[in-house]
Amino acid sequence: MEEEEEKEYQIEDAEANADNKEFMLQALKDKASWVLAYASSKLFEDKDLVLKAVAQDGQLLYYASKELRDDKDVVLAAVTNKGLILKYASKRLRGDKDIGMAAIKQDKRAEMFLTDELRKDEDINNFLHPPEG
Repeated sequence: MEEEEEKEYQIEDAEANADNKEFMLQALKDKASWVLAYASSKLFEDKDLVLKAVAQDGQLLYYASKELRDDKDVVLAAVTNKGLILKYASKRLRGDKDIGMAAIKQDKRAEMFLTDELRKDEDINNFLHPPEG
């Protein structure tokens, strides 16, 4: 049984394919999410691509369009594997309880990016500061 050869990606290839969605999707399949840092802003408006990207590497939310940083599905996928990326979510979603809880469950330090109002939420507060007893 032959082993699959791991594809190596070069920066030059990533730059040359900045607008090529299929190339970027293949990079994700090959676990080379770093390649997406070279994707065009046009591709970072594509919900399908961005959703797949942030599910693999939440840090890629940083590059997402303003609209997708305000999309609950996209942000939830990102913070589930990189809680601190909550910093780049829209203010509206930094105040969303589902998003906030997913982010702090992944990394309690994400609390600093929650809205003040959400920080006061009883469930969020109990998770961050469990009652003694």
